[in-house]
Amino acid sequence: MDMITRRDFIKICMSTAVSLTLTEQIIPIVGQAFAEKKVIKPPVIWLELGSCTGNSVSLENAVNPTLDQLLTDMIDLRYHWLFNAEQGDAAVKVMLDTVAKEEGNFWLVIEGSVMTADNGRYNEIFRRNGKLVTGLEAVQEFAPKAKYVISVGDCACFGGPSAAHPNPAGAKGVWDVVKTKVINVPGCPAHPDWMTGTFAHLLMYGEPELDSYNRPIMFFGKTIHELCQRRQQFEDGIFAKYPGDSGCLLKVGCKGPVTHADCPLREWNHYVNWPVKAGTPCIGCASPHFPDGMMPFYNHLPDIQTPAIAMDVKKTGAAIAVLGTGAVATHLAAGVFARRIHKHYLKGTKPGEPTAPENLEQVKQELDDLIRRQNALLSNAKKYDAVKKTRRKKSLLKRIADFWHTEDKSGDEPK
Repeated sequence: MDMITRRDFIKICMSTAVSLTLTEQIIPIVGQAFAEKKVIKPPVIWLELGSCTGNSVSLENAVNPTLDQLLTDMIDLRYHWLFNAEQGDAAVKVMLDTVAKEEGNFWLVIEGSVMTADNGRYNEIFRRNGKLVTGLEAVQEFAPKAKYVISVGDCACFGGPSAAHPNPAGAKGVWDVVKTKVINVPGCPAHPDWMTGTFAHLLMYGEPELDSYNRPIMFFGKTIHELCQRRQQFEDGIFAKYPGDSGCLLKVGCKGPVTHADCPLREWNHYVNWPVKAGTPCIGCASPHFPDGMMPFYNHLPDIQTPAIAMDVKKTGAAIAVLGTGAVATHLAAGVFARRIHKHYLKGTKPGEPTAPENLEQVKQELDDLIRRQNALLSNAKKYDAVKKTRRKKSLLKRIADFWHTEDKSGDEPK
């Protein structure tokens, strides 16, 4: 039997009809590849730097198969301080022997941000020949010798909560401190499927297709907003006023429109639930700008201000995030313009209740505020070369503003 094709593998990873966990589906495929001797188990070193071990705990929460099955059936885990059978010099010796003897063959998985202040002394992770070794030293020494370098969790990928203001330890993402290519699997924590799926793809097909932030597109190719179960409520202009309410959570701070991840399909806790389904807005924990760029968590999306930064391959996504925010606000405004969304705004609180005329001024005020924020956002976005096309959005918003500042006449459509 031939090994499953890469295309079919990606279809499994991106499937919307999930009856088994991704790991349950992958393990037999990997087992077949091992049996046919098409692949061999890679030796893996897993370093824990500046973090809460949340990604390891997330991986440990895999229900079926267990973590033990995953580690023994897919990879050859040589070192992980949380799961080591031994500690101290014996464990460190295994790690250093792997680096020396398996150069160019072992995988380096990194969890937690790299502390760079004071030459990394805020994070010392093991002792070698009586000397403490910092996470910064270990990453810079091991990464060039690894076949693949994989960052798991937002801290390792982009700095994450460890790098939140004022960041006295100088926390950074791994790719900011090494020249080696780094595959980023973000999230706070990362979903077990994102980790096992990426590992399986590397094992059987090599490097997966990555976006501008080096995230596997099979998991991070679409925004949460695109996949959300509440997307239709957004389209219909039905918005929650408070967390826990029914309706789209955009107005109570949902960051799904600028967060690339498949949480609505994947869900958590063995595909049981996820934040938006439970009534709380997405806080963008898989975003390169989490947490500072996503706060305040319960503020409306147009409040996000992306700082001006130099354009390069690691920062291109920042301009995309600005455009994403703009696109959602424009989409909302366009719905109002088409008289689709504003009819829902003007409805009473009960089905069939007649329109409440006093709501009109509230609607105008809310849309004026939206347009003001959107114009500020677009002005900020001008600092990026990639957003020149947003002039068309400003034109649309101006037309909407002109319409909402005119006297509302029943039956009239905006010109």
